[in-house]
Amino acid sequence: MARHGSDATQLVTPAMLAVVGVLASLPLWIGQVGLYPYIGIEIVIWAIYALSFNLLLGYTGLPSFGHGAYFGIGAYAFGLFQQNVLPGLWPCLAAAAGAAALAGLVVAAFISHRRGIYYAFMTIAFGQVFWVVAIKSHAITGGEDGLLRIQRAPADFGIVSFDLRDNVSLYYFVLGVFAVVLVALWRLVNSPYGRILQAVKQNETRAAFVGYNVWLYKFSVFALSAALSGLAGGLFAMAQTSAFPDVMSLHYSGYVVMMTLIGGGIVSFWGPVIGAALFLLARDAIGAVTTAWMLWFGLLFMLVVLFKPEGIAGWWQDLRREGGARRPGLARLRMLFGG
Repeated sequence: MARHGSDATQLVTPAMLAVVGVLASLPLWIGQVGLYPYIGIEIVIWAIYALSFNLLLGYTGLPSFGHGAYFGIGAYAFGLFQQNVLPGLWPCLAAAAGAAALAGLVVAAFISHRRGIYYAFMTIAFGQVFWVVAIKSHAITGGEDGLLRIQRAPADFGIVSFDLRDNVSLYYFVLGVFAVVLVALWRLVNSPYGRILQAVKQNETRAAFVGYNVWLYKFSVFALSAALSGLAGGLFAMAQTSAFPDVMSLHYSGYVVMMTLIGGGIVSFWGPVIGAALFLLARDAIGAVTTAWMLWFGLLFMLVVLFKPEGIAGWWQDLRREGGARRPGLARLRMLFGG
């Protein structure tokens, strides 16, 4: 399915404005529908994480099933840097992204020559290594107790500074980071680099035959995805005021895979955002009724994989195509205005 529409060359698209606009209004109504306002922070952070993960799975066809390691490394790096080096927000976020990128570079150097199931197993193995190190390094990470007393440092922009200790303030800061990442990733996947990644996904051998250094592209995109996952992990540590090894575990790594697949990241840039929102809303809505919420969400995931593997975004694309076929005039208007 095509990923590129007439708005692929735009820096900011109508869809971006719509999504950010809806999210910006979220604190105004989320409490009125019976949800905790904090869930908005989680949705936006996990959307950043899922978008970065989808660079690998959706755009390059690389199944990284231990990706929670880089999310967790970012969380720990944020807290350790804050408590031992500099307490400022920007250095801590840079440390989170940098530490995860460094780990990603090391892992990518070992696995980028692999493909398929061997690649997937190696990502799991390295992810488990990082998870065990986090648990066993009690003097550094706090072990199973986690790294506590992480502060929500103010966002200092030089001429103005914003206190982020309030959940609403933190939400809008995280939303701002999400908007920047959104634009950057949109331009990346619609650049020549992004199109080469998709060529690697379609056929590694053919991409190498026409002259592309497939190993280098796989190496670089893994490190980039790890860095952005670490950035999301740093934001998560600040939101939670703590970092725990659980986020590095295999089942947490599975969460982001489920979000990406059920949302439709395989066929759509927006799939990971849809999946992250659905997963976390289902967790709270179903969890309010039963503690076995994951059982019901797992059944939903199975149904999607069996009957609509393209996910929710793929289902929506099919509906639009069917609607356009029945109403050719509307289809022409959508093409004209980039809809």
